[in-house]
Amino acid sequence: MKSGGAAIYVCDMFRSSICLFTLAAMALPSLAVGGQERPYAVTEERAACADYDALRRPFFGDTHVHTAYSFDARGQDTRNTPREAYRFAKGEPMGIQPYDENGNPTRTIKIDRPLDWTMVSDHAEFLGEVRICRTPGTWSYWHPVCIAHRNSGEMNKIMLAAYGLILKRRWGICGNDNETCFDVTRGVWGEIQAAAEEAYDRSTSCEFTSFVGYEWTASVGEGNNLHRNVLFRNDQVPDLPVSWIETPTAMDLWRHLQEDCVDEIDGCDVFTIPHNSNLSGGLMFQTARVSGDFVPGVVDAEEAALRGRWEPLVEMMQHKGDSECDVLAGSIWADDEACGFEKLGYDRFGATQSSWTERQQAAPSNFVRDALKQGLRHDSELGSNPLKYGIIASTDTHIAAPGLVAEKDHPGHGGAGKGGGAEAGDAFPDEPEFGPGGLAVVWAEENTRDSLFSAMQRRETYGTSGTRPVVRFFGGWEYAEDLCTDPALVAKGYAGGVPMGGDLTAPPLGDAAAPRFVAWAAQDPGTWDEETTPLQRIQLVKGWLEGRELYEKVIDVAGGPNGAGVDRNTCEPHGAGAQSLCAVWTDPDFDPRERAFYYLRVLENPTCRWSQYFCNEKEVDCDDPASVPEGLKMCCSDKHRAVIQERAWTSPIWYSPAG
Repeated sequence: MKSGGAAIYVCDMFRSSICLFTLAAMALPSLAVGGQERPYAVTEERAACADYDALRRPFFGDTHVHTAYSFDARGQDTRNTPREAYRFAKGEPMGIQPYDENGNPTRTIKIDRPLDWTMVSDHAEFLGEVRICRTPGTWSYWHPVCIAHRNSGEMNKIMLAAYGLILKRRWGICGNDNETCFDVTRGVWGEIQAAAEEAYDRSTSCEFTSFVGYEWTASVGEGNNLHRNVLFRNDQVPDLPVSWIETPTAMDLWRHLQEDCVDEIDGCDVFTIPHNSNLSGGLMFQTARVSGDFVPGVVDAEEAALRGRWEPLVEMMQHKGDSECDVLAGSIWADDEACGFEKLGYDRFGATQSSWTERQQAAPSNFVRDALKQGLRHDSELGSNPLKYGIIASTDTHIAAPGLVAEKDHPGHGGAGKGGGAEAGDAFPDEPEFGPGGLAVVWAEENTRDSLFSAMQRRETYGTSGTRPVVRFFGGWEYAEDLCTDPALVAKGYAGGVPMGGDLTAPPLGDAAAPRFVAWAAQDPGTWDEETTPLQRIQLVKGWLEGRELYEKVIDVAGGPNGAGVDRNTCEPHGAGAQSLCAVWTDPDFDPRERAFYYLRVLENPTCRWSQYFCNEKEVDCDDPASVPEGLKMCCSDKHRAVIQERAWTSPIWYSPAG
């Protein structure tokens, strides 16, 4: 099928309101589908996709998925393996806790729409120990740390997690030189790879793509999170996943990946994705040399270049909060109400343990928008930008449930929160401050590992808070003012500039030119039997470096306040919204001497948050406080976030005076 055929398919899928723009795929011929010619390296043997689209399609996925193989997804949380996780991502139902006396799940969950792609990212730390502790018949099974792991969440954190992640030691069950645990880890790592291969659709249908990967779980100080997910391009991967216990810094992680993957194995390629900067105590975007010694140091040119190569993406949101910006993190965001979305009241994991540290409000340095601005300064001083991040989101599910992002009937994702699917009774099934998480969206030619990986490397991605709006963003110098009504919008967007994640070329010589941006979004198409939420507005966020000072502003470029809302008691929405929004916006304050970035934030109309759905289901009556069970008091608290605005964030487009 040529790209025109793919466009008609997308037109059907996304409904007539946006057909005008998807039909633009007819304007350019696709590359030959039957051969190996592609605009990116082909590193694996597989059938060519029948629906290759030269102008690219959005593929929805999740890069952050933990299964029963992770140390903090214990048997009480989930017994589902990577194989079950991939089947769930494809739309199959899955059993979750509580479990009966025979170990069978008593509840079943299912996502409303399959994902296009997924990566299972079990913690590299303790893969061997977890298997040893859960395998009866050996003396190790009855080791105190194994008993604690199987039976007590709090003791598991202290005896296994804290011992390894803070003291960076392994218990005696690992044997001399830890070789017993390493040998067992090799077997578990092989199972993870086998599950990914089994799930991967190598046929011409290209219905689902799996990636091999894991999480590197660094934590310093008082639980300051420096975690990264490690995503491999294909099935050519190292013998062992590199863990935080063996690598003291992110710089060491990248060096190991270079040596063990890129240099050692033909066809091996990989990058890392930082997440939960909101819980990093301000350290995530400081030097990547931060270690247990807790000395931030200064970013130099070598580090800037390394980080720019190894970290093309950042996870903007997951079930433990949003990392864009925070209205409480200093006056710079006080006027941006949308920065109050899905925030936690502390800045590091240790704050959840009162015996570790007091809760502290996150500073601007915890957030991605500040990092993007700091990257401009690094670029000016070092000649490269180590914080040039494309944007995605994911779930960080610890119940093996990728893509489980619906607000209604959310069971909790486990991990730092309560175990997903637990009998809630008169209490929330998860910590009320946590949410269902988000999705990663990649604009790629086809649903294969090479195509998706290449798109992520060039940062043509966006993240959503869980819904599935379709968003395009282009930047150039000579886009027509009426491009929004042009059936060839997408083709002309690529031909006349760069998409999200790209770099603007130098402005035309001799002109007092200003960049123009094409911002387009369409409402989540939903399913044929389910209504989704209309769009409220598209905002453009600009950051720039003027001299030595950093600045930012937020502009409504399409849509705006529309009076829409939701009845908290019924969760029924009211008010108008848009099926699609589009604008061509020219920067009136552009200075060709100043470094800058631009990204879109797309806001939907307000809807009920998952916790409000639960309060309504339990028929909580806040007018009668005495009737409200202790575990549901949050329903009536001023701190309860009952209403949210789902959203999407695109990767930025950057401008540099050096081009």
